[in-house]
Amino acid sequence: MELIVKTEEDMLGLGKTLASVLKSGDVVCLHGVLGAGKTTLARGVARGKGYQQRVTSPTFTLMNIYPAQDPIYHFDFYRLGCGDLTDLGLEDYLEKDGICLIEWPEIGADSIPLEAMHIYIGLTDEDYDRERLVSIKATGESYCRKIKELEQIVDTGC
Repeated sequence: MELIVKTEEDMLGLGKTLASVLKSGDVVCLHGVLGAGKTTLARGVARGKGYQQRVTSPTFTLMNIYPAQDPIYHFDFYRLGCGDLTDLGLEDYLEKDGICLIEWPEIGADSIPLEAMHIYIGLTDEDYDRERLVSIKATGESYCRKIKELEQIVDTGC
């Protein structure tokens, strides 16, 4: 599924809509360059699950927990080496009730479940002030169903 996201508010809205199809146990990997909108999308998911407090990038803390309708475990692997994932206890969080949002998942690709949703946020013309091209892909039957559900409720703008 591909769509155009024109504004930060639209990215928040996409996150809220995404929250409507996510449930406890889901893993969503957020791909994109620095400043592409990964944390904004995560903020939208948190809002969609009822969390109204501050949502920030966990770049320095490595993980933030948002006690929402379904707890949200928001990871950022940007500053990690592959060995650091063991110390973080990622596997424990993947097995807990809650939704895992993982920024920079390619750094810990060996630790990410094979079945997951992957969201790629791309800049258009290398311009941070312009719209984003968002591509949502899935591995695993349940995530493919979620994408079909999203296709029914999201205006792709394409």
